[in-house]
Amino acid sequence: MPAKYLRLAKSLKKQILQNTGNGIYKLPSENELCRQSGYSRQTVRQALHLLEAEGLIEKKQGSGSFATGLASGANEIAVIVSEEEEYIYPSLISDIKSALGHKGYSIRLYSHHGRLSFERKILEELLSSPIRGIIIEGCRTALPNPNLDLYERLKEQDVSVLFLHSSYPDYPDSISVKSDDYYGGYLLGKHFLQNNHTNIAGIFKIDDVQGLERYRGFSTVLRDFTAGLPDEKILWYTQAELTALEQKSDTMFLTSFLYRQLKDCSAVICHNDEIAYWLMKELRYAGLQVPADISVASFDNSYLSEICPVRLTTLSHKNHEMGNTAAECLLKMIQGIPVSSQELTWRLVSRESDVSR
Repeated sequence: MPAKYLRLAKSLKKQILQNTGNGIYKLPSENELCRQSGYSRQTVRQALHLLEAEGLIEKKQGSGSFATGLASGANEIAVIVSEEEEYIYPSLISDIKSALGHKGYSIRLYSHHGRLSFERKILEELLSSPIRGIIIEGCRTALPNPNLDLYERLKEQDVSVLFLHSSYPDYPDSISVKSDDYYGGYLLGKHFLQNNHTNIAGIFKIDDVQGLERYRGFSTVLRDFTAGLPDEKILWYTQAELTALEQKSDTMFLTSFLYRQLKDCSAVICHNDEIAYWLMKELRYAGLQVPADISVASFDNSYLSEICPVRLTTLSHKNHEMGNTAAECLLKMIQGIPVSSQELTWRLVSRESDVSR
């Protein structure tokens, strides 16, 4: 027969799993455990020591013992992004992996490539295999999503799901970690207006909530400064056009915009550094100089902002903030600690791609 402390540890593991599912992450005191179990204080302490050694609980001086959210067996987190090897994702994934790894979790990495069918396939796989939580970048979040039934099934299995960058409007109770994109659009628009630009263009992703929010902030600042909204100067692009750009270097939508809509503009706000990078190359091919002929600014402060033909003015978060915040929020969700959605504030990083008029 197993030793008493082993039997108690096994019983406590079951209680921890049940309690964290109900939002209870603090264990009873040693005195209460002695009373509940009928075991001595020494046996209780041995059981708690074993749970602590396995990473299932952590002791806080003067506060007691708390569930870490880890469980015996699989302690994997699925991280699902659009492209794992492109743009901002390698550094973001590295930050998430590091933050989760320090707490005893490993990650399974997936890419949905902006396709709802791939998202569905991934979610179906996760429903059939053990997983503790999911951090996912939504797929074309501005459009209706046919995969919400799978998110409901994950919820029924007590799998914590955290959305990254934006969530689905048709799934209103979801928790997300995102940028304050409305403020970002407002901030870039205000920056250009205060630098005496009066004819400002914009490029935004139409099937992504991020794009809509960035446009909303930009259009609001134009209204507030009575600058007028140049509808004909706004380019909306889709995930399909982005995929063609990334996989085939197909810049047709940017080239068309440059010749048909960007005329007479002195500044342009791009959805992100990736779009700005390709636009600046097209501008150079067309014989236009940045910033002498047109100023350019964007979002994300990625490595692309440094290797553009001209170093790019862009919006940034604190280093590692997005990945660390996402990991921290998901861990709290797994522990049963109440969590609300987080919006990270942008700050302006001025470089050589824009000048005052």
